[in-house]
Amino acid sequence: MDLEKLKNETQLIINDVLEKSEIKAGQIFVLGLSSSEVNGGIIGHASSAEIGEVIVGVIHDTLTEKGIYLAVQGCEHLNRALLIEQELAEKKDWDTVSVIPQLHAGGSGQVAAYKRFKHPVEVEHIIAQAGLDIGDTSIGMHVKHVQIPIRPVLRELGGAHVTALKNRPKLIGGERARYK
Repeated sequence: MDLEKLKNETQLIINDVLEKSEIKAGQIFVLGLSSSEVNGGIIGHASSAEIGEVIVGVIHDTLTEKGIYLAVQGCEHLNRALLIEQELAEKKDWDTVSVIPQLHAGGSGQVAAYKRFKHPVEVEHIIAQAGLDIGDTSIGMHVKHVQIPIRPVLRELGGAHVTALKNRPKLIGGERARYK
């Protein structure tokens, strides 16, 4: 795998998704990542620490620069728990759980984020304002209701299908209501 190409394509995707999602500083962005899928394999069967480090590095740096929190979803072996900064868990008063992610229990994204975060902790549930799903990892459960699909500028990263979500307020009030 060409890691420089992967880095450039990840940057293109994250810039596009951030623009389309209109996420703001202080909000939460969730990442689901299957390095196996990026690597051309089947989710959970061809994990790559290098791929995780490249993708998470680009996304974490970009979000940090904008003051946006990153939450990295773990695999089903961790019940889709999320790795976040302790500061965010404390700010939101979220209970933490005890686990240290591994390549095959958490995934390459969580392992990379664990190395990069200042004080990483795991939580079971969050409510993010937007997110990026690389490899069909099903991040929708972590994005605030009502979720709106975003079509990224690139629909594939390596061998992985790429989708994204943002949220919008619920539209209530029936036929007499007006919206922006």
